[in-house]
Amino acid sequence: MVGGDPLVLLRVPEAVAEFLSSLRAKKLSVNTVAGYERDLRLVAEIAAGLAGVPVAELEVRALAGRLVRGAFAEFSQPRSAASVNRAWSAWNQFLTFCVAEGLLEGNPMAAVPRPRQPAKAPKPFLGDGTASATLLERIAAGARKARDPWVERDLVVLGLALVTGMRSAELLGLTLGSIGGSPGDRRVQVLGKGGRTRSLPIEPPVEQLVERYLRSRLERFGLASLPRSAALLVDTAGEPLRRGGLQYLVRQCYRYAGVHDRVQRGTLVHALRHEFATRLAERGASAHELMELLGHSSIVTGQAYVASSAREVRRAAQGNPAYGVLDRLLAGPAAAGGGGGGGASVLGG
Repeated sequence: MVGGDPLVLLRVPEAVAEFLSSLRAKKLSVNTVAGYERDLRLVAEIAAGLAGVPVAELEVRALAGRLVRGAFAEFSQPRSAASVNRAWSAWNQFLTFCVAEGLLEGNPMAAVPRPRQPAKAPKPFLGDGTASATLLERIAAGARKARDPWVERDLVVLGLALVTGMRSAELLGLTLGSIGGSPGDRRVQVLGKGGRTRSLPIEPPVEQLVERYLRSRLERFGLASLPRSAALLVDTAGEPLRRGGLQYLVRQCYRYAGVHDRVQRGTLVHALRHEFATRLAERGASAHELMELLGHSSIVTGQAYVASSAREVRRAAQGNPAYGVLDRLLAGPAAAGGGGGGGASVLGG
């Protein structure tokens, strides 16, 4: 009973369908919703087996602590701690939804233990800290071999990742309108996890890098201008760059720049984000500044969130060594060609 009213009788598959439908308001990615559905289904099938009923007949009100705990014990045996934690979180949210909908009196997940996971160590490039400089320099010199080479585009992808620490999805979600501010004081508006936005400072070398890329893009596709709503990063056909294309591009850049052996296992585009954070931390950026720049919702140590001022964040970002490399490349002969002419700023301002 909930508040004296009888529980709503609903079977688990129907409740799961309603829960997944409710997630649409959160604007979660298709892959995230698919992950929720998979974890809910797998544990529900085990719970139904333990209850001795077909999963289609398993009622939500039967999901007591003992049954769910037993299902998770069986689910956990062949799986990693990360997989179990992901499923635990999905079920905790689902059962909280069921309580709110009057399907359960309380959330039984309090009775289900979850494994502890060690804190994930950062995975920057291996070596003496010169890999990012080597990567930028060799790609700027045309080291990457491709059927339709586009040095300006490749360099802007690597440069933006290394000086902002953006996630893959954040990079791919950028439009021309994401870059605002006046010359010398540009900022990139980023839509991060959970729909949270943040404003990241970029310095003149990256402004120039983006300008040269956009001019090369206009020339490549015979365009007079680009709308502010246009995707910032595109493929060689002029279509918005997708996740697979970004991964392939970065992997090829690592390979042809000769730094693939410095990329730690389990990282690809994300290695650029780790490199960004690690090098700034080495140069004195505080945990609060890194939290704001990276778009994290909290600090691992549990410290209360303290917002840094825009000036402090920009000062921390200016310490990124990739800026110095890009500055040299933009001033050198290797960067003289390829849409780098003068004229009005494509970015505006």
